[in-house]
Amino acid sequence: MLNWKKQRKSGNFILKGKTMKDKPLKTISLDEVIDKHIGKPGTPKREAFENELRLDMLGEAIKQARKERHLTQEELGQLVGVKKAQISKLENSLTDARFETIIKVFKALNAKVNFNVELLNQTVKLV
Repeated sequence: MLNWKKQRKSGNFILKGKTMKDKPLKTISLDEVIDKHIGKPGTPKREAFENELRLDMLGEAIKQARKERHLTQEELGQLVGVKKAQISKLENSLTDARFETIIKVFKALNAKVNFNVELLNQTVKLV
């Protein structure tokens, strides 16, 4: 834990006896931060992070489309055949929804859905 103190007169923050003005700031990219704190691409922790991020984006897309259609969660739930709580869970990425349910939600929202599947470094063999 860093020990920051604020000087009364100058208003500068001090870390270990030096002001922030004395220490040059290093700029790093978001990718570098993610690599350092989550893991490099391909690691299990990074894969889990990226999957969760994709689910968050899907939930946000559902919420945005619902609001643009001026629907409540309850109204969307009725159109899809699920309860309001299920719509809330989808929007907040609190559940692993079935693919069929997600398609029904976007269909009820009159939204076009595109899925992109890429096989990376894999050979598919049909038997």
